[in-house]
Amino acid sequence: MKTKVVKINAANIDSTKIQAAAELVDAGGLVAFPTETVYGIACHVAAESLAKLNAVKNRESSKSYTLHISRPDEIGKYVASIGLRAAKLIGKAWPGPLTIVFELDEKEVERRQQSLKSEVFQGLYRGNCIGVRCPDNAVASALLRRTRHPVVAPSANIAGQAPAVDGQEALAALGGKLDLVLDGGACKYGKNSTVAKIGKKGVEILRGGVYSDAEIKAFSQVKLLCVCTGNTCRSPMAEGFFRKYLAEKLQCEVDHLEQMGYKVASAGLLNMAGSSASSESVAVCSARGVDIASHRSRPLSLGLIEESDRIFAMDRMHRARVVALSPEAANKCVLLAKDDITDPIGQEQAFYKRCADLIEDAVKKRIGEFVL
Repeated sequence: MKTKVVKINAANIDSTKIQAAAELVDAGGLVAFPTETVYGIACHVAAESLAKLNAVKNRESSKSYTLHISRPDEIGKYVASIGLRAAKLIGKAWPGPLTIVFELDEKEVERRQQSLKSEVFQGLYRGNCIGVRCPDNAVASALLRRTRHPVVAPSANIAGQAPAVDGQEALAALGGKLDLVLDGGACKYGKNSTVAKIGKKGVEILRGGVYSDAEIKAFSQVKLLCVCTGNTCRSPMAEGFFRKYLAEKLQCEVDHLEQMGYKVASAGLLNMAGSSASSESVAVCSARGVDIASHRSRPLSLGLIEESDRIFAMDRMHRARVVALSPEAANKCVLLAKDDITDPIGQEQAFYKRCADLIEDAVKKRIGEFVL
């Protein structure tokens, strides 16, 4: 077989060339194409096509390939329940040089098995996991968008050899074995994507690549913020309860929350920086196994709002102030409870207890809604 080479300009993509390449992939052909990392081999997820790909790569059929998608929102077709950390990672790193391996529970796997064709399911899911990549390359995105079937795209090389980083290297490595090489020039990075697995153990780096471990950790950290007036009563209690029950759900120690990728904080509308939590709040939390004695208040800022992924306001006035400071926060800032939680400052201890009851119940409900 002679491998056809088609030159393509990423800055001015010829849709006719892309359409022809997509139709070739859909028909079971193998097409090398550029991504921002290395060249990949586009292959339709079907038993016959995958067998051909294994032969070309000299790769064992037991090993899985990574699904490639044209846009981040396509992930919902293959992973229905996206957890907080996965959503944060997707938002920060896709499109981009990151492969995410999603660990699914048994029910989710069963649902995917029922919703997808048998050969697609068998070709993509191994050991309750699926690897997915969303390339940041105009040619790759255009090709993946035009294909009618799911596509995997391992690096364009024989297993064990260095991946091709331009069209000529792809041709040199696999000429005569591929149907087509879309030659879009040199890849931006010239090295593999980082591979990160996200599941019960949090985020694990399976293979180093363009993104560093530190970048992946930062990209996937979920930040929760609780807001009240002075940050000495309601929001410190909410912060303490969030830390307690989030740790329980993650089955880790409270002090290990950040290690697991979750950071909980609180702030107040008034500038009472450095003030301690009220003695009544400390006492009512302590009775429930929550220690906020070391809490020190800090004022709400635009920076805090922008860096937080979820913001929980104690009443409507607090939410209005957050949104006034940052209109973009409207979709991520909600009331903690169904109704306003009244400020207990200056009230008797019994009032603080009722306030803590409301906050604790609301926090439990919110955490129950989280997919982690």
